[in-house]
Amino acid sequence: MNLPENLLTGVLIQRYKRFLADVILASGETITVHCPNSGSMTGCAVPGSPVILSRSDRPGRKYPHTWELVQVDGCWIGVNTGITPTLVREGILGGVVAELQGYESIRPEVTRGDSRLDLLLTGEGGRCWVEVKNVTLAEDGLALFPDSVTLRGQKHLIELMDVVRSGERGVIFYVVQRGDCRAMAPADRIDPRYGVLLREAVTVGVEALAYRADVSPAGISLVTRLPVRLTVDNGQLTIDN
Repeated sequence: MNLPENLLTGVLIQRYKRFLADVILASGETITVHCPNSGSMTGCAVPGSPVILSRSDRPGRKYPHTWELVQVDGCWIGVNTGITPTLVREGILGGVVAELQGYESIRPEVTRGDSRLDLLLTGEGGRCWVEVKNVTLAEDGLALFPDSVTLRGQKHLIELMDVVRSGERGVIFYVVQRGDCRAMAPADRIDPRYGVLLREAVTVGVEALAYRADVSPAGISLVTRLPVRLTVDNGQLTIDN
């Protein structure tokens, strides 16, 4: 997907109150922008980092600028969690996501039980429920999710397990919006409960997919699948690609 036109470059001063950040533009002007990411953004909110902003002309918006990208050690990282379902949809329609081909329709944000899941794929073979997560945290080439405790994320895994038990297909889809990762894993030290539920979900039959995105100011797109690594006490279970 292409990013909006007329992007602005700047340098991060600080991120605060979860959804706000102060940025100094190339012109020298300091502005407050919307941060579309509710996580901790560990490693991605370091003062002094180069950032890319978009601007909305929607009337009534208090902060018209949105933080889209940050550069860390020369690597552009996509921090806008709102675009990840669209990235997956484009990856499916473009044939990049081979595992989710053969469906006739894709519906966004469909309610199931007490949860709203990002995508519902429907075809002659049945239905596939997909929940999408944006991944920005990484350590030594390993993408990690979540970057903070996520009760909502835990709830989604429970819902996907119910999907599979009901006879339908359920997928947890991790979009790694940075190009310096070779694999994906749960961040157990941050949210141990999420890691336990992810392993249980995979055992039940929920499919865990991770795709790395090519991220730059020119645009963002899914490019390749990454292995999902689940380490347990008595060894290691790796979902190879």
